[in-house]
Amino acid sequence: METTLQDHSQMTGRITSVSLSRGLGWGLIGGLAGTAIMDLILMGALSAVGLPALTCFSIVGNTVARFFSIQSIGMARAIQMGIATHYLVGPVIGAIFGTAVERLEALRVNTLKQCLLLAILYVEIMSQPLLATTPILLKMTVPATLLWYGGSFVMHLIVAVVLGTVVGRGLQLAIAVNHR
Repeated sequence: METTLQDHSQMTGRITSVSLSRGLGWGLIGGLAGTAIMDLILMGALSAVGLPALTCFSIVGNTVARFFSIQSIGMARAIQMGIATHYLVGPVIGAIFGTAVERLEALRVNTLKQCLLLAILYVEIMSQPLLATTPILLKMTVPATLLWYGGSFVMHLIVAVVLGTVVGRGLQLAIAVNHR
């Protein structure tokens, strides 16, 4: 009978931390890569239609600044605030996804296709509360709100595909290495 690490009760804490670290790490990488790729595509698309490349960062930064102004906290530099927000939220959302896929049996997926579908659902659902704050706090018109949601859906789809691919491949790689 083959003995595995899971058969040793003293080692379960180590397995748990390795498993947690693996999911967290691949999720952070996937969230960061997805955010960077989304931003590059977005900046290129905005430039191609004649808009300033940093428009989205400005909108996100203005939303964050508006939120803080409600709390009587002054904020400046909308573009920098937007960039900081993107690169904080993206990896955190990714880390949560990677950890959940690695640790929760109900979310454990067997194929890259399943991981992609799960990532798309996850990112699109998790982004809704964040996306809703912009039209509310910035008092956007209906056409601007529809454009905001349409563009955000496509951009977050890109993040989700990258996140799902990185986490799916990363966790498959980790399993393959552990079985050698």
